[in-house]
Amino acid sequence: MDRGPGDLMGPYEIAQRLRVSRSRFQQIANRPTFPSPYRELRGMKVWLAEDVEQWTREHRRPKPPSDEDDQS
Repeated sequence: MDRGPGDLMGPYEIAQRLRVSRSRFQQIANRPTFPSPYRELRGMKVWLAEDVEQWTREHRRPKPPSDEDDQS
């Protein structure tokens, strides 16, 4: 039985993951090194979370946690 592609991320989730604005994410997504979207849905693209995480490990320096992350 096919279990699907795995976790998907849209622009909002990726921007949060990268700690950038959505407009900044759009600039990043246009880079040739950024993974291609898994699918283009009506009105938005989605990426495989695994591809985004791999790109992040290879192309982004870790950012220190923000004060918001400390709030539980």
